[in-house]
Amino acid sequence: MSAKAHEIKEPPGHKPIKGGPWKVAVLANIKEHDKQPPPGAPPDYMADYDYIETIQGIQAAIETDGHKTVFIQADGNLPYALQDYKPDICFNIAEGLEGDGREAHAPALLEMLRIPYTASRVLTNAIALDKTLTKRIWNERGLPIASYQEMISADEPLDENLHYPLFIKPPREGTGMGVDPKAVAHNEAELRERVDYVICMYKQPALVEAFLPGREFTVGQMGRPDARKFSRHPEWYDPDGYHRFPILELDSRPSVTPGIYGHAAKAQSVGTNGAPLYLCPAKIEPGLEAWLRETAMRAHHAIYTIDISRVDFRMDSNDQPCLLEINPLPGLTPGYSDICIMSAAEGISYEDLILEILYLAAGRWGLLEHRQND
Repeated sequence: MSAKAHEIKEPPGHKPIKGGPWKVAVLANIKEHDKQPPPGAPPDYMADYDYIETIQGIQAAIETDGHKTVFIQADGNLPYALQDYKPDICFNIAEGLEGDGREAHAPALLEMLRIPYTASRVLTNAIALDKTLTKRIWNERGLPIASYQEMISADEPLDENLHYPLFIKPPREGTGMGVDPKAVAHNEAELRERVDYVICMYKQPALVEAFLPGREFTVGQMGRPDARKFSRHPEWYDPDGYHRFPILELDSRPSVTPGIYGHAAKAQSVGTNGAPLYLCPAKIEPGLEAWLRETAMRAHHAIYTIDISRVDFRMDSNDQPCLLEINPLPGLTPGYSDICIMSAAEGISYEDLILEILYLAAGRWGLLEHRQND
């Protein structure tokens, strides 16, 4: 083989202009209304994909600061589309297509091609999609989680530390997929039936947890220790380099699935009949607020999350909050997604939120000069 064959090729966007304007590719998987789900697919198939309107909103926000954008579907054609477009940086919200590490597919490809991209990197996206693995890591770090067991068959013995009612869901899905009123099991027959349903329908183990009947909160954070050096709004950040969004409480009691914040409830437009109540800022005592923020940050760091995340909590029967999951690719649908509701509640525009995520990444990948005053 010739020496030329071993040469390392430059990435598609190998000489971006420092500070921009840039060619930005928005990577996502979109809901296709005319696409028929494959045989045997679950009823909430493609629920974690984005609407084209969300991608268009992200593009419009990025273009307000002079950048050029294109939407690239994160499917099997992605490697070729990246080579054709040659982006300087990618705004990544891709969920991936198949497999238990699918949210890491786009980041892994981008790193292989040496193309900068937003938010967390490969390992974090792979871990966070696996709720069981995430819980195991959090538990080892001494973070509060509900008792759990992952079952690979419906006749597997139940851990003696678990007691009814129990909550059963797929461990490797997002957007409340596989979560409905039948996810709560009050006896062994209901447990076995639901575990079998999850395993057969979602082609993965079933995560069985102690049911948490209390209040539910989601906590968002953005930044990193050097965030102010690259931010357009350094005043947003605390001395440690992080911005804490107002805490959001999710009250699902009036939703289409009372007490269950699953896919059917999440699919309702905010403020409509059948939607949960999105209470932001949440009315909570200062001590609980401080604890939620500190614990969310520890959960964020435990799996090496970068720049932005949303961490979910629910309280047990003793009003003690437990970690549920973390999303390093939080939804960004304006007026609908939790992070967008949080940022709007404190007066941060959608355009500023999107650009901040972009510029945090650009600073990390060397596409921005840092502010001289920081």
